[in-house]
Amino acid sequence: MKRIFKKMTFITIFVLMIFSLVASHEISHHQLDGDTQSLKKCLNTISLVCTNTISIAPFIPNQQLNDQERFLSAIARKLPIIPQPGTFEYILLRAYGAVFVNPDTEIKLPQKDIFANEQETQKFQDTLSMGQVDDTNDCYLQKSAANALNKARVLQNIPLKSGYGSGDCTRNFATNLRFWHKYANNQILARVQQGKETKILGLVAPPGTSQHLWGLAIDLRISNQRQKQALNENGWFQTVENDIPHWTYVGLSEEYLPQFGFKNKVIRGISYWITPL
Repeated sequence: MKRIFKKMTFITIFVLMIFSLVASHEISHHQLDGDTQSLKKCLNTISLVCTNTISIAPFIPNQQLNDQERFLSAIARKLPIIPQPGTFEYILLRAYGAVFVNPDTEIKLPQKDIFANEQETQKFQDTLSMGQVDDTNDCYLQKSAANALNKARVLQNIPLKSGYGSGDCTRNFATNLRFWHKYANNQILARVQQGKETKILGLVAPPGTSQHLWGLAIDLRISNQRQKQALNENGWFQTVENDIPHWTYVGLSEEYLPQFGFKNKVIRGISYWITPL
């Protein structure tokens, strides 16, 4: 009974906090609809674990802005300097910048979208809190991303592209460089830097630019809609156009993606959520 009383007390306090926020217009009634239903269910059942069902909606950009402005306003909260259009950094942000809208306070994002070398990459990776992907030997992601992926894999059998291994998960600079040299060369890199070549970005990331360096991407072998749904429900989406096995931890539910300016683009039956840059 003491546990139940404590839980009821917590819920009562939480309800008062919610209504206080509404009164001050910090969050909208629309955003609270789902949480209100969860609270009602908790109060009716006096569930001892019901608080796990409560989740406040993330920061939402001003919907009066256009798609590009909404996206940029969101990533400006995480990226100190927004690259100028036409630059190599901007081209990379357009292709790989989806992660910068991630509202998860537990993850860490780089301060720029290019690491110059192994030392810069390692310095960033040393600051990360990592978690292991279940049923793998050496597949690690940032802990929140790993937890979200593990939840999806409980719902559905979702194999890694190679079966298991670090190559599908967080990579070091040398691995990123090795993959680049497998598919491209310095001449192609120069064309990408000049904005004359972009298709290669859907096959392999230039050295120091892969989302895999950030511990927020994984390559998976997906064969049916149920697997995709399980991933989407846990914040994982295909965000790199034409890179079919590549999945990005965005940390948002699908309903919010358009509000952040993301464009849904279907290519050969694959649904990508791409940046509006």
